[in-house]
This record gives sequence, structure tokens and C-alpha cells, in this order.
Amino acid sequence: MDAETTTIGQLKDHEGHTVRIRGWLYNTRRSGKIMFLLVRDGTGICQFVVERTEENEAIFRVAKGLGQESSLVLVGMARVEPRAVGGVEVCLREVEVVGESADYPITPKAHGVDFLMRRRHLWLRSRRQHAILRVRAGVVGAIRKFFDDKGFVLIDTPIISPPIGEEAATLFELDYFGEPAYLAQTGQLYLEAACMSFGKVYCFGPTFRAEKSKTRRHLAEFWMVEPEVAFAELDEVMELAEGLVGAIVERVVADYRAELALLGRDITVLERLARPFARISYSEAVELLRGERTRQLLEGERGECEARSGELE
Repeated sequence: MDAETTTIGQLKDHEGHTVRIRGWLYNTRRSGKIMFLLVRDGTGICQFVVERTEENEAIFRVAKGLGQESSLVLVGMARVEPRAVGGVEVCLREVEVVGESADYPITPKAHGVDFLMRRRHLWLRSRRQHAILRVRAGVVGAIRKFFDDKGFVLIDTPIISPPIGEEAATLFELDYFGEPAYLAQTGQLYLEAACMSFGKVYCFGPTFRAEKSKTRRHLAEFWMVEPEVAFAELDEVMELAEGLVGAIVERVVADYRAELALLGRDITVLERLARPFARISYSEAVELLRGERTRQLLEGERGECEARSGELE
């Protein structure tokens, strides 16, 4: 029987069939004469099993010598196995090494952030980074769909811009053929002009703020969505923001539960999201924040006193 080329994410639809998977070796482990190859292909991770027998000796020898992140084409029979990652495993029958990998730097052991940041292009292959970027892609898709479905027109505003959008102190200045220009802080000025033509517009792209920071975690570059609506009243703007948040949460909860679980997020909090949201005035919000800040200060002072009391005892 010819092998069916598929992805790990679709393996459950191929139970009992011979499949061909193209991917990269994530990890390996052995248990006596049985070897398990964990392979990823961008849609998931699957366990391939090969037993050391006279018939499988050549395949076993090849599998034994594979380095982490080697590029592979694997053929085998898919079968349900609840203990395996994803609930399906493949009994390996053939393996083709497309590209060998040796001394891959990011091993399964723990690594520091500095070490990983210097190898950012490879860090993307890890399960946690992979999950983060999948969720981010879902959020981006939900944002675009929300505005597109409501008749908004996407306006791609310039990234290199002559006007100052926010504070001059946080601008990234460039030499634009002898004239000063700046990386965009916002697309607002362009959108305000565009909405007088289209009525409802939005931009969604990179934004830059040259704010001083002592940590590399500071976002000097981030993506921001900005809508502009002609004739909109405050209540309409709040309804738009509420709808956007709801659409994003619904999409992420529906399509990325596994990724959220891997990241340790409490999905029940997102599931409890209910509209309409409570609304308060700006003055009420300020008072609430002041009260929360006071409570935090008092709790901090109480904790400090208790710690000192413990030291004295």
C-alpha cells in the first residue's frame, strides 16, 4: 500500500493507514530494544516507534545515529496510543535523512534567557515559543477578521514618517537622504485623513517607541491596531472595543486550548468572559485605582512589619 503524505495534526484521520510525515527530530529515548523518536512538523509532535529486530536492524541503526533537529521523511503505520503525545503513534518502517544535524545547541535541558536570546532563530523550534507564536497568529487573525467583517478598510500607514505622532522624546530618528524622519509611533494621523474618505478604517502594524529601559524585555517595537470611525460617539467606540476583546478571546479559547494549557494559562478565566462589560467613568476608574494602590501599600507595610516581628522572635 502506498503511503499517504499527511501532517502530524491530521494523523487521527489516518488510523490504520501507512503515512508519510516530513519533519524534524525533536527528541529521542530508548527502552531496551525499542526506540522512540519524537518528531515535529509544525502542526504537532508525534511519537515514532521502532523495535530492534533482524528485519528492522538497518532502520534502528539509522535512528540511533540521528542528531536532534535532523530533517527527516518517515513512513509507517499510524495507530491509536493514548499514552503517546497527541494520542497517535506511528510504527516506523522507513526513514530518509534529508539533512543531518550535529551539535544542536538547544538541548532538552534548561537554558538561560541570555543563551536562548542569542539563538532566537532556533529557540522558535521549542514547544513553548511555538505555542506563543501560534496563539499570537490566532490573535492577529481574529483582529483582522473582526474589523473586516464590520466593513472597515485596512489602511497600511507608513513606517518611516516625517510627522511626530506622540512624544518627541521617544522617537527613533533616521537620516532620510539628508532630511530627518522617524520610525512611526502611530498611524493615527494618516487614519484620521483616511476615515474621512472611507468612514471606517484601521491600521495594524509595527510601532516604535524609543523609551529608555534597563532590560531587553522592554518592547521598543510592538504591533498595534488602531481603528478610526467617522461620526462615532463614545458609546459606539466602547462597543467596538468590547466586541474586539470578545472576538479575540472567543477565537483563542476555541482554537488554541492546547497551546494555552502548555503555557500554563487558566482557560477558565477566559471562558467566563461575558458581555456586556461593566462600564464606569474615568473619575470612577481613577478612584478605584487609588484605592487599589492604597491597599497594596498597606499590605506591603503590614508584610514588612510581620517580617521584622518574625526576625525579632
